[in-house]
Amino acid sequence: MYRWEITRAALAQRVFAVVRSETYDEASATADTLLSAGITSLEISLTTPFALEAVTTLSRELGNDAVIGAGTVLDAVSARMAVDAGARFLVSPSLDAEVIRTGHRYGVPVFPGVATPTEMVRALELGADALKLFPASAHRPDWLRDVRAALPQAPVLPTGGVTVETAPEWIAAGAVAVGMGTALSEGDRETVAKRAADLLARLADAAPQPSAGPGTPGLYEV
Repeated sequence: MYRWEITRAALAQRVFAVVRSETYDEASATADTLLSAGITSLEISLTTPFALEAVTTLSRELGNDAVIGAGTVLDAVSARMAVDAGARFLVSPSLDAEVIRTGHRYGVPVFPGVATPTEMVRALELGADALKLFPASAHRPDWLRDVRAALPQAPVLPTGGVTVETAPEWIAAGAVAVGMGTALSEGDRETVAKRAADLLARLADAAPQPSAGPGTPGLYEV
């Protein structure tokens, strides 16, 4: 798959789950619960012990049924290791040119962390495939709406502090997707399944409708 195809698949549900755990077994159990609930895009944070092994196992077992990425990728070495482990996309809390170059060298999209319009523009100049607004808790959806009035080309992914209640507000404000951790994954299987179903429906309803005019659908219209 090309980078744009992976990006579209990773963001198709307008949410990707962030799995950050204290143990490998806990991460595996959380990922299994999320996948069973119907979430198809997971970011395994490299702060999790044996995170790369988890990425490899999930990628091998799921194939094209889900998109498994690596998160908290801070440098080129980590980026290359994540790609070798089978990560389909890379996410970082910071903006590092070498992480973007490394991912792109091997055909893997990169979502670097940004916090200001200046960083957004710099990330776009470096070829970022989408922009992780981090931490989202430091901003409000209205802030993103104002920024996108000046930067409508910026595909923004608010992450960090996003809840089931605020996620639709971010999408309505122009975010292409949101990243969610324990706010999505906390609880037993039944609880997570109900929460995920409700969230996906609300995100679909909140998404701006594409214009009916002529032209090719945009990359991030899902």
